[in-house]
Amino acid sequence: MARTASVGVRVIADFENRIADPGDAVKRKLFAALESAGAVFIPENGGGVGVRLKYARRDVRAVNKWEGEGGTPGDDDV
Repeated sequence: MARTASVGVRVIADFENRIADPGDAVKRKLFAALESAGAVFIPENGGGVGVRLKYARRDVRAVNKWEGEGGTPGDDDV
């Protein structure tokens, strides 16, 4: 998480333990890193806010592997 978000491990630990607020810029980096790992943030919709995985962990690893293979991108019918 720290590497993906380009944030120090201690910054994340302090945030998780409510020791320090890292600020909006770091929170945006963490949010983006979590989304890139497959987290979907659910807004307030009467049932409450939440987070769920967009894909299973195995699927996220496979997609990340495919994206790192290089080559010419093709069209997707999805």
